[in-house]
Amino acid sequence: MTEQSAAEQSIWRVGIRGRCPRCGRGKLFNGFLKLAPKCNACGLDYSFADPADGPAFFVMMTMAFPATGFGMWIELSYDPPLWVHFVTTLPFLLLSCIPILRPIKGVLVASQYINKAEEGRLVQPDETPPARVQLAGRS
Repeated sequence: MTEQSAAEQSIWRVGIRGRCPRCGRGKLFNGFLKLAPKCNACGLDYSFADPADGPAFFVMMTMAFPATGFGMWIELSYDPPLWVHFVTTLPFLLLSCIPILRPIKGVLVASQYINKAEEGRLVQPDETPPARVQLAGRS
């Protein structure tokens, strides 16, 4: 697979499989959530990747509704003691959140690479700001 075709492939396909966003073959991870230092196939340095807390945020915000709904359903339907929630709701929450952390992190890293995202920086006073594009027909 060439570098050109790797850039055209789906961010989701590369990220979910945990593959290098440039070549699509190398491994992205060196463990469950730890990024490898570089691609073992094409040598892409993964130091550009910084998904921070993004994967955890998206997983928690997505799975909070079903997990809360499940816990409330058990509580309102059966009125069980607290330990029942530890045996039912807590495992449901963990099993619904933990397995999708890695694919979401892979998608965010692939998105950073393919969209050439980088850290923002302020324009220094001695730098000339980029020229403004004037739209046709407007002054």
